[in-house]
Amino acid sequence: MPHERRLAKFVLPRIPRWLETYHLTLLTPVWSILIVVFGYLSSRDLRWLWMGNLMIVLHYFTDHFDGKLGKYRDTGLRKWGFYLDHLFDYGFVCSILIGYSFLLPQRAMFNLMLVLCLFSAFMFHTILMLAATDELRVSFWRFGPTELRIALIVANIFMIKFGTRGLKGSLPWLAFGGVIALTVLAYTAQRKLWRVDMEEKAAAQVVSELTTS
Repeated sequence: MPHERRLAKFVLPRIPRWLETYHLTLLTPVWSILIVVFGYLSSRDLRWLWMGNLMIVLHYFTDHFDGKLGKYRDTGLRKWGFYLDHLFDYGFVCSILIGYSFLLPQRAMFNLMLVLCLFSAFMFHTILMLAATDELRVSFWRFGPTELRIALIVANIFMIKFGTRGLKGSLPWLAFGGVIALTVLAYTAQRKLWRVDMEEKAAAQVVSELTTS
């Protein structure tokens, strides 16, 4: 996004020298633990969700700038950063849903678990496509991590104002929409990979015919 690139140009030169890219990466578990803590506290007073929103904002900054800081200073840890960044991001998603579990009745746990499965499937799809195509794509239909964070912050504000009834009611629809989106995504991906495989087989056949003639 253009505004994120402008923000990076402003922020990166101003990050203290003692703060390294791996420090930013390792802050994600801190935000995740605090998300769970504030989710528990929110079960007694929904105003604690404001602190949950703060953790989401802090995670955005550390997650967004850890890799960019490594490139800017040429101190990045590519393989280490890739592995832990994605592992911690998954943990952060889990922490949000764990935090929400304190706000929901027991009968809503199935829908919450289904949403977690769908989030996991989207992340799994991203890693599989990276392995198959060497392309890392984390946004789908212009909806990516930044938009997800904004949606979570807005959802928390609505719960602070109107209570958790909307969260319980939205989970089945969120799960249903996730299934549809994942189905379309998987169908599109398999068609793309089929076409790539067929093109490679055809190219290999041409090379084989040329070398044997």
